[in-house]
Amino acid sequence: MRSLFRGIGKTFAAIGAVALATAGYVWVTLPDVRPLKSENPKTTAWMRMRAAEADRAGKPPQFSQQWVSYSKISPSLKRAVMVAEDASFLQHDGVDYDELRAAIELDWNRGEFVRGASTITQQLAKNLYLSPSRNPYRKLAELFITRRLEVELTKGRIFELYLNVIEWGDGIWGAEAASQAYFGQPASALGPEQSALLAAAIINPRVYSPAHPNKRLLSRQQIILRNMGYVTPPYPPTVQMFSAPAAPITDFRW
Repeated sequence: MRSLFRGIGKTFAAIGAVALATAGYVWVTLPDVRPLKSENPKTTAWMRMRAAEADRAGKPPQFSQQWVSYSKISPSLKRAVMVAEDASFLQHDGVDYDELRAAIELDWNRGEFVRGASTITQQLAKNLYLSPSRNPYRKLAELFITRRLEVELTKGRIFELYLNVIEWGDGIWGAEAASQAYFGQPASALGPEQSALLAAAIINPRVYSPAHPNKRLLSRQQIILRNMGYVTPPYPPTVQMFSAPAAPITDFRW
């Protein structure tokens, strides 16, 4: 019996050592996010992934992106995106633990991945540096990069980066390109209805198009519109944001 327990103990010790070594390797090989304080990324992991997919399919890659400063993005769009993707953006340190716990519970009960729990910072980490894979190694890297982004950058800068690199359709990257493609106007001129429709499409921008909204997209748009008054976007990137009170946002991630 003692030998059995010793064997089990050695097994757990080996597993722990491997996990620790993996975490250490991930940590020391993480990208340096500090240049993002003042430099805009010329490309992202997801842009390169989409270009590779087009190349394998024998198609020319579609690419449209126009970088704009935080001040030139409509406040309505900022509010709508926060409602749709991360209403607690100003309260957490990169990971929304309440949302993560709810996602884990739902996934466990249904036996599949059905609920997203990624914050805006986690999504930015994934878009800039990683792949859509859900394997544990990739998720661990995402969490470490997320923490580095939160430590090195203000909330305003994180949000500015996110709004400029997020995928908003086939070959459409960022708020300015999306606004021009779907509404023929700059991102600074977007109204609440247009902003809510764009934010609603983030859940799967290659399936849900603001140009041809289906019933589900329109339903999400209305929920976002009703909740936009409960969130306050972060200050501009050069100003560090203090914590704000939590907002009573209706949960509609499905």
